[in-house]
Amino acid sequence: MSKFKEKLKSYTLIIYWVFTFVATAVILFATLPGKPTFKYEYQKGFPWRHENLVAPFDFAILKSVQEIENEKTEQLKTIIPYFKYDTTAYIKSINQLQADILTILDSSEIVKTDIINIIEIYLKQIYQKGILQRSAELFPELTGKTEIKKRSGTSAAKIEIDKLYSEKSAYNSVSNFLQSLIKENPKWGNWLLKISPERYIVANLTFDKVTTQKDIDEVISKISPTRGMVQNGERIILKGEIVNNENFQILESLKASFEKERGKGINQYMSLIGKGVLIFILLGLIFAFLFIYRRDILSQFSKLTFLMLFLVSMVILSIFINTFPNLHIYLVPLVIFPIIVRTFFDSRTAIFMLIITTMLIGFYAPNSYEYILLQVTAGIVAVFSLNKMHRRSHLILATLWVLLTYTLVYAALNLIYEGSITSFNYEMLQWFVISSVLILLVYPLVYVFEKIFGFISDVTLIEISDSNQPLLRKLAEEAPGTFQHSMQIANLAEEVILKIGGNPFLVRAGALYHDIGKIGRPNFFIENQAFGMNPHDKMSHLKSAEIIIDHVVNGVKMAHKYKLPTPIIEFISTHHGTTKAKYFYIKYQQENPGMKIDQRPFIYPGPLPKSKEAAVVMLVDGIEAASRSLPEKTYSILRELINNMVDQKIKDKQLDNSDLTFNDINIIKETLLNKLITIYHIRIEYPKEEKE
Repeated sequence: MSKFKEKLKSYTLIIYWVFTFVATAVILFATLPGKPTFKYEYQKGFPWRHENLVAPFDFAILKSVQEIENEKTEQLKTIIPYFKYDTTAYIKSINQLQADILTILDSSEIVKTDIINIIEIYLKQIYQKGILQRSAELFPELTGKTEIKKRSGTSAAKIEIDKLYSEKSAYNSVSNFLQSLIKENPKWGNWLLKISPERYIVANLTFDKVTTQKDIDEVISKISPTRGMVQNGERIILKGEIVNNENFQILESLKASFEKERGKGINQYMSLIGKGVLIFILLGLIFAFLFIYRRDILSQFSKLTFLMLFLVSMVILSIFINTFPNLHIYLVPLVIFPIIVRTFFDSRTAIFMLIITTMLIGFYAPNSYEYILLQVTAGIVAVFSLNKMHRRSHLILATLWVLLTYTLVYAALNLIYEGSITSFNYEMLQWFVISSVLILLVYPLVYVFEKIFGFISDVTLIEISDSNQPLLRKLAEEAPGTFQHSMQIANLAEEVILKIGGNPFLVRAGALYHDIGKIGRPNFFIENQAFGMNPHDKMSHLKSAEIIIDHVVNGVKMAHKYKLPTPIIEFISTHHGTTKAKYFYIKYQQENPGMKIDQRPFIYPGPLPKSKEAAVVMLVDGIEAASRSLPEKTYSILRELINNMVDQKIKDKQLDNSDLTFNDINIIKETLLNKLITIYHIRIEYPKEEKE
């Protein structure tokens, strides 16, 4: 039956692997572009390293971006901007003027209508020429222009900008005109002075963006994207010839035409087959790496799912950003990927996954070699600089290191390509800065991934290792002896894991929580008992064993209640493995001599520790507890105790599922011996002096 279960488990695992990698391949296949890629790699300023190239078909030479921009600039200079002419503005102003004059004058005063007509005529002349809200120099649309098109309804008339008024200049003109009327007709001065010109001046010309844009679009649409043709069989470039600006543009034109032409018919399907093979090979490399070096990731659903989803997300995001002409693919902070993989797994896995992901994206990214080189170097620097991430300063420093790496590598490539520092594209720095700053998203992303996939980071481990955490505080108050024992185990296990390699934050947190199940019945454990008061004296050994063993089960329940991370719960459930509660088992044997004893009630439920850290806590826990009970603590006695207990754990196959090596075992023995000698202040025995 057990063999059948093992086979079923292995088949289930294989089915899961197949499903996960096939699903990843399908998503990548649908995401990555399917157009054929130009097979030649070339860089401006470098020799042509391929065979002599002749045109395989007729194609047009595309203009460079700079050529199109220059031509566009020249064409835009010919555009005359449109301004809407408001014919009602003058009528409203005249009506306002007439109403104001009636208010200003007394009923006894008589005003000559010809003077009022003169004012109205003058205002009409100003409004007919046109009034802008502000001076023409302040309109960006009028920069470099000498005239505008004044649009009224469906008709438009050109007018020179110099003849236009602004509201301010129109006000000054009317004010001066009124002053001249007062001089000519002094008797009307009293009421003319009461007229406020600003009440009758309002802009009647507003920029017509829509109509102007139509003219701009029409002019731009007439700009040809090509200049000249290359005939079939015409030489393009010879082997060893330097790729200059001219033949670079011809190569770019050939590349665009090739991808357009080959993306049709049978060639399109062949391209899709090639894309599928590439994805299959790269995902195969990932599987091989994980199978050889990190089989634990393959065997855990959450870990493999996270890795594949994260990879797919970075590819999709990069390809998506690359579709926007105003955004650059370097905007995507790809270095976040290896940083987070390093946080939850290890540096080797992070760098390998970075290389595979960069190759997937880089094949379709502009300037593939440059992209892969920049992202791989920046990602490796990020992983190395964030070897520890439990302080915020580490992330800030990593951001600066990544930005410096981007800048230096890009500058080096630019020097190689162009041979001059003056051609450095400083606009690229903005994308490097944004991408580097986005590394700060690592902290919130780590928190999110911890909650979704049940992972645990160094930051979280440090937080839960604080002795003021509610559960540790409860342990210290209700089981102070157990709390001190846990602190001792944490210190010893941390010292050991630093010597053999592992996560010191994980082993410390696991050691602090491994005995929390004793909170329920602290007095049943010797470290919490007052002298001479042992409740086990009043009960059977079978019941005592049950209570002692239950602290593992109760600890797991309490851990779930307080929502401790899954890796910490492993320490609680595995720190006794499947060993016996030996003291009570032996006592029960002595009480029942010759009787066949069922061992199951005396055996801890397990499981066995799977991680190196959990195995270390198991060893340290047993040895530290046993060393306390020694009546005499000497160097030789402690050495014998440590050797016997570790060897017994190996004999009982308690370490079979962990990845401890024999070298690790030797280091553990030596480290624990040295630490216990220091703890118990053991001194060397001095030789006796011989009497003369």
